[in-house]
Amino acid sequence: MSKDIHIKKGLDIKLKGEAIKLTENAITSDVYTLKPEDFHSIIPKLSVKIGETLKAGEAVFYNKANEEMKFSSPVSGEVLDIVRGEKRKILAIKIKADKEQQFVDFGIKDPKSMKAEEIISHLLASGCWTFIKQRPYDVIANTTNTPKAIFVSAYASAPLAADYDYVLAGKEKELQAAVSALSILTSGEVHVSVGKNTTSPLAVLNNINLHKVSGPHPSGNVGTQINKISPVNKGETVWTITPQDLVIIGELFLTGKFNAERTIALAGSSVEAPKYYKTKIGATITSLVDKKLKGNNNRIISGNVLTGKAKNLKDSLGYYDNMITVIPEGDDYELFGWVKPIFNKISYSRAFTFSWLLPNKKYNLDTNTNGEQRAFVVTGAYEDVFPLDIYPMQILKSCLYEDLDEMEQLGMYEVAPEDFALTEFICVSKQPHQEIIRKGLDLMLKEIG
Repeated sequence: MSKDIHIKKGLDIKLKGEAIKLTENAITSDVYTLKPEDFHSIIPKLSVKIGETLKAGEAVFYNKANEEMKFSSPVSGEVLDIVRGEKRKILAIKIKADKEQQFVDFGIKDPKSMKAEEIISHLLASGCWTFIKQRPYDVIANTTNTPKAIFVSAYASAPLAADYDYVLAGKEKELQAAVSALSILTSGEVHVSVGKNTTSPLAVLNNINLHKVSGPHPSGNVGTQINKISPVNKGETVWTITPQDLVIIGELFLTGKFNAERTIALAGSSVEAPKYYKTKIGATITSLVDKKLKGNNNRIISGNVLTGKAKNLKDSLGYYDNMITVIPEGDDYELFGWVKPIFNKISYSRAFTFSWLLPNKKYNLDTNTNGEQRAFVVTGAYEDVFPLDIYPMQILKSCLYEDLDEMEQLGMYEVAPEDFALTEFICVSKQPHQEIIRKGLDLMLKEIG
């Protein structure tokens, strides 16, 4: 039986350039890249050398703290380069893909007949464990902890986000296999959230507790749903996983292959014809955006405009990302732009802007922050767009002055940087909220663990 979750606090940022529901195969990338920085808190140890040949699913590196945790190649091919930084830190592993793909055979498995330890070992060996994250700390899940619940958000409310109902159509078997496996790993339930007025492939699955979500962004954030369904207290753990990663896990059980395929949305006002493309994890940005953009002065973002990372054409798709957003670069400034009425920008404040008069208007925004960083100003606006039962200003300040006791009491165990993307967007002080929260979580992970 489904349970409704209606979020009142939040803000929908309506942008031009939504991807139409049409899927094409992306240009095949010659090189695929794995970046250890995509796996926060992981210290990588290499399993391969330059010139070595790999099959798709074969380990490229492993976690120094847990050697059983493998990070697998998304394609078969030759290790082309290992990029290092200061103190020989591993920055990237580049793999030149074969024309004909070969896969490691991990064997077809029936999760219903497996024990929890066997499922964990299977996911670790294949590299699929990396898709499971945990709260607290928003890092890859610790295999020694049993989560009180597992959360899957199949409702995307972020600006221009990929439509999960569309990209998951026809994947019911894979989704069910993955959910059946995950349900064995928790002492509680697998909570799946879908849009209230949509027909999601996940809504028909067994072994789930279904929730129908409505309301403005960040209603689709898994952190919002955790807060409303089963908040995380000290000593508790929950796991999270995205729907497209569920498909990869399900395919592993059904076929024995690690198939790192992604259906990504190429969206944004700087895209000529926004639509969906099939590609693989680690594909080059060029293979996805080449000859598809308007003009040359654009910001390419792997992810959505609120939480994604800026990329260049030589970069690669983020490991966990299922969209690329391209908007104009905001490097031009208006003379006296702050003193005249503004009709073409969105703002939560009603000072000089009139976007509140046109709630359904879509905007062509650029990356200009329209101001520079300054001291925190207490306006009370954060609370209006922050639906978690947490004081956002206070928790941000506790992270800045590194008071671990206060961070604990204010609810740091259940938050992630993405939960503060909207407060960062409306911040008149231009403070980097997500960066502040990430540093606070890192400090807690180091000191408390």
